[in-house]
Parts: sequence; C-alpha cells; structure tokens
Amino acid sequence: MSGRNSVDRRRGDRIAGVLRSRFLRVLLLAAASLAVLTVVLVILPGLLVEHDLAGARVEAKERLTAVNNVRTTLLQALAGLVVLFGAYSTWRQIQVGRDGLAATREGQVTDRFSRAVDQLGSDNLDVRIGGLHALSRVAGHSPHDVEAIISITTAFVRTHLPWPPPDGEASDASMPINSVRPLETRCPDAQVALTALGVLNQHGHRPDWLNLSLTDLRRADCDGLWLHEINFDHACLEAASFYEANLSGASLVSVNLRHAELTRSMLRRFRCVASDLRGALLVEAALTDADLVGSDLREANLRKARARGAVLNRADLRLADLRGTDLSAAHLDGAKLEGALVSDQTRWPHGFEPTNVVTTEDPGPESEPLAHPSALLRVVPSLQSLP
Repeated sequence: MSGRNSVDRRRGDRIAGVLRSRFLRVLLLAAASLAVLTVVLVILPGLLVEHDLAGARVEAKERLTAVNNVRTTLLQALAGLVVLFGAYSTWRQIQVGRDGLAATREGQVTDRFSRAVDQLGSDNLDVRIGGLHALSRVAGHSPHDVEAIISITTAFVRTHLPWPPPDGEASDASMPINSVRPLETRCPDAQVALTALGVLNQHGHRPDWLNLSLTDLRRADCDGLWLHEINFDHACLEAASFYEANLSGASLVSVNLRHAELTRSMLRRFRCVASDLRGALLVEAALTDADLVGSDLREANLRKARARGAVLNRADLRLADLRGTDLSAAHLDGAKLEGALVSDQTRWPHGFEPTNVVTTEDPGPESEPLAHPSALLRVVPSLQSLP
C-alpha cells in the first residue's frame, strides 16, 4: 500500500512540475509581450518624433499630437500583424487538418483493401464476391491502387479458371459446349472478377500487360468489356460472348474461339494466330491490321467486318460469310476460300482474284439488335466442318 502511495506521490509531483513549468512559460511570454507593447506604444513613438524633429522646437500640444499619430500608426501595424498571424495560423490548422484527414482516409482505404483481399481467400462464395466488389469500390476511391487491384483480379481469374480444368471437375474439357453451364452460373465469382477487370481496364492506371493465358472462359459474358492488351494465349473461349467488347492489341495464340460472339467488337491489331474460330460471329467487327495467320475461320461470319490490312495468310476461310467484308490491303497468301459467301460489296486486295467462292446477293445494312441475347440463354449450332 505504501508503495502505491509512493508511486502516486511521484506521479503527482511530475504533474505538478509540468504545470509549474507551463505556468512559468506563459508568465514569461506575457511579460515579454507587455515589455514589447510598452516599448512600441510608449517609448518608440516619442523617439520617432524626436528623430523627425531633429532638435526643432515645437509646442507641447503639437508634439503630443504627433506622438499620438505615430502611436495610432504603430497600433494599426500591430493589428495588421496580428491579423496576418491569425490568418497564417488558421491556414496552418487547415493544412494540418487536411493532412490528418488524408492520412485517416489513406488508413481507411488500406484497411478496406486488406480486408477485401482477405475475403478473396474465403471458402464462402458470397464472401469472395463481396471481396471483389469491395476491391472495385476501393479502386473508385483510390486511383493509385487501381494497378494493384487489376493485377489481383487478373490473378483471381487465372487461378480459379485453369485450362484444362483439373481432373474431377463437373465441367471437363471434353464436354459438348451446350452442356457446359455459362460462366456466371458455373463460377459466379470468376465472372464477377472478369467483369470487374473489363471495367477497371478503362482506367489510365493499369499494368502494361495482363496475363489470362491457359484460362477456362467457356461461355463467359464479356459483352462491352475492355479487355485490350491482355494475353489469352492457349485459353479456351468457346462460345464466349464479346459483343461490342474491346480486344485491341490482345494476344490469342492457339485459342479455342469456336462459336465466340465477337459482333461489333474492337479487334484492331489483335494477334489471333493458329486459333480455332469456326462458327465465330465477327459481324461488323473491327479487324484492322489484325494478325490471323493460320487460323481456322471455317463457317465464321465476317459479314460487313472491317479487315483492312489484316494478315490472313494460310487462314482457312472455307464456308465463311464474307459478304460486304472489307479485305482491301489484307494479306491472303495461301488462304483457303472454297465455298465462302461473297457479294459485290466484298472488297479484295488490289489485284487479288478469289477462286471457288460463292457470289450471292449482299444482305444490305445490318439491323440494330433490339436486345442482345444473353450468354445464359445462347445455344450454339453444330458445325458442318470436320475437326
């Protein structure tokens, strides 16, 4: 008990010492301020008047008036300094408050970011989806975190949808595509991540190159998404929907794109070498300068596609629909065109004479779809082409 009393006494002594020290500092500051005011308002005005008179004799009343005028001027100067000091102090307090608020907000964003990443590792599907949405919200409030969030989202898709699927998966690689459930019901969290990736890619802060190679994106819904400059090499995108999506500059080497919906998509400068695009829909797609060397485009629909400057060397275009397709300046060395549908609106490279094609009437302008069919409901037709 005596020990506790001793500690309390020492603590009380320290507190009393601190209070005395503060009181002394305040007292010294007040004394110094009073001394400065005395000098400025009592002594200095008289000295200034005497200096200006330079020994000249004036009446006491005039001298007092001059001293009072100087005193008034000094008081106004002091008031101005006080106002300036108050304004500076207020500005500094605002700056400190802003810095504190920014630090608090940064801490909150970091906490939200960490919790969202932790949620991605949950065994609960709903928690993972919540974590993905939380990351998207963080990206909206913290632009400098967008690049990291895009990389994390890309890794999530890549690790949750490997191609080929692991043994024992309900949706194995040999299943007919119409028996494979759409991605948004087969793996909802991966579909959410893919959608978030396609939205976040529109931001300026993004990695130069994203890797989604060897992924299982069969019947994925990518309508309207920005998936430009992404590596999809050796992935499976069979019956995936990329309606009006942006795949410019993407790499799709040895990719399964059978029955893929690419109508009105942006495919400029995309590299789709040695890929399977049988039955793919590329109506009005922008294929300017695309690289399709050695790709299989049998039964593909390229009606009204803009393929100016596209490289189609050794591509298989048999039974493809090329009515109204712009192939001017395209490279068609070794391309197979037997049975391809063409019209008088089809544009060929200068001096190129197609052989064994079927010339038919041009269908005219494409009609505007009232509602694009959902990937959930899409059933793909059987292919006539042999494997």
